[in-house]
Amino acid sequence: MTLEEEAALPAQVRWEGRFIQAITQGRWEYVARARGIQAAVILAFDAEDRVILVEQFRVPLARRCLELPAGLVGDEEAGEPVALAAARELEEETGYRAARVEELGFFHASPGMVSEGFTLVRAHDVVKVADGGGTGDEDIAVHLVPRAEVASFVAAKRAEGVAIDVKLLLLLADTLV
Repeated sequence: MTLEEEAALPAQVRWEGRFIQAITQGRWEYVARARGIQAAVILAFDAEDRVILVEQFRVPLARRCLELPAGLVGDEEAGEPVALAAARELEEETGYRAARVEELGFFHASPGMVSEGFTLVRAHDVVKVADGGGTGDEDIAVHLVPRAEVASFVAAKRAEGVAIDVKLLLLLADTLV
């Protein structure tokens, strides 16, 4: 059976939680977001050309992780527009408000294991309006990193034992090739 034929087989949900599902389809096992929830990842620079990054503890990694700000779309309100959710998440996590949010495209981070993708957005004309840090028990640290210092900042965080989200490759591409 070809992979395309397996992909045409019915997917069977083996387990479902509030946010994710474990699925089998033919010989494949993968994870998907439940209830049509999506994700938005936010690329934002302040007026001084510093990228806004967040660092938070991630249970699956059992350590802190350096990331672009991100959040779920449609987890609180079905049909929520991506730009609105991204703007809300940026402000909750970082304390910055965007004058405009531009959708850059839909991407997949680990397509061999999860069906989830994310919409990458660019936040324009951001201004500081609150402390940020997330909601509830998120404990998010906000970092403002000058564009020219991103590679050294990421290297220093990695040396401290902080996990590095693959989406930071967007900022590191020029330094790696």
